[in-house]
Amino acid sequence: MRVVSFYRFVPLAPEELPQWRQRLLELGAAVDLRGTVLLAAEGLNGTICGGGPAVEALVTLLRSDPRLADLELKHSEAPAAVFHRFKVRLKREIVSLGRPELQVGDQDPGGTYVAAADWNALIRDPGTLVIDTRNAYEVAVGSFAGSLDPAIANFSDFPDWVEGQLRPLVERTRPQALALFCTGGIRCEKATAWLRRQGFEGVHQLQGGILRYLEEVPEADSAWQGECFVFDQRVALNHQLEPGEHSLCHGCRRPLSAADRDHPSYVSGVCCSHCQGERGEADRARFAERQRQVSLARARGDRHIGQVFASEVGPGPLSDGWGGIGP
Repeated sequence: MRVVSFYRFVPLAPEELPQWRQRLLELGAAVDLRGTVLLAAEGLNGTICGGGPAVEALVTLLRSDPRLADLELKHSEAPAAVFHRFKVRLKREIVSLGRPELQVGDQDPGGTYVAAADWNALIRDPGTLVIDTRNAYEVAVGSFAGSLDPAIANFSDFPDWVEGQLRPLVERTRPQALALFCTGGIRCEKATAWLRRQGFEGVHQLQGGILRYLEEVPEADSAWQGECFVFDQRVALNHQLEPGEHSLCHGCRRPLSAADRDHPSYVSGVCCSHCQGERGEADRARFAERQRQVSLARARGDRHIGQVFASEVGPGPLSDGWGGIGP
């Protein structure tokens, strides 16, 4: 199965959105696509999977619009579908910053693109401040060595972090460049546009995000450490863009390492060390019953709806509400 992530900030008229949604849903049903596409007035954002011809059909449909003719794609592969369903959702934003005054594009351009091949030189420069724009649970799975973690729970927390912590840090240390990155490029594009709107200078972003970096930079030359969290059933990818060692806690839907699963508090499908004190006995009993039903369904070769839900929505209490995607 091919897995493709994409986004584009491009103005879409209100009357276009339901039309695009219908066209995409019809195509998805016809060729058996899986995944999620978000549509909003500011553009589109998606991660989908399917067989080669199915993916090509979607790409052809999108690129038939002149505004999307050069739509950039991030590719990986999986032995089976990494989503169970195909969804197209109309949203206020294709990635939720919660600042409607920001119009990414000509009005609010993002930072200077830095190709994956040039990223190492930029972030190893002592005059560069490297910033991870992802959520804290993603950063815990892996990041670039020496990067700054804002420790945010949601992307919409980023503007407050900028004013409360980044601005004082920049005023004190005077970095020559700010280098922002995220999974596939969409969050750092919006984040760099926000920084420039707020008067920051020397703002750069990793073109194509971590996924493009892992795709193009040999592991021997890589500055990446750990795995890259993704919002699908693979949970995290290693440097070969293959599923890594992490899994999800189906109690709180946070990513778990092998050490997390070895922790005495871990109960498969019920809780982990991150959430053991967050739920009462009633919830734990309900999760245990769900896990029992999932196990029975797996033994029969079926798929239980609780397993589908837990694998597609991403980390629950920390989610940005993307419904399974996070370019």
